[in-house]
Amino acid sequence: MNAVFELFKGTNGQYYFRLKAPNGEIIGHSEGYISKQSAENGIASVRANAPYDARYTVFQGRDLQYYFNLKAANGEIILRSEGYVSQQGATNGKEAVKKYAPTAKLRDLTAAVA
Repeated sequence: MNAVFELFKGTNGQYYFRLKAPNGEIIGHSEGYISKQSAENGIASVRANAPYDARYTVFQGRDLQYYFNLKAANGEIILRSEGYVSQQGATNGKEAVKKYAPTAKLRDLTAAVA
């Protein structure tokens, strides 16, 4: 199995995507987008920015879990991680995005939503 971006429509009518590792675990997710095209542009931005270490921020949240954000060149957050129990876990997640995002296939789940 390969890494994959899943594009889907939320119950609020907005479009979202998530990046799944080859093992099926969610590595990160997007904010909501009003249009499908904007969400697809977000995926393209994640692919383009993923290789650059300087675009990531690893931090501890108020819930004491660790997270990372991937930012575009303009500083906008384009991918947020799931929570990790350790800083090393978040760093490993970041490395997974760097490895998988540039070549991850797109699975469009919006066709299944009427």
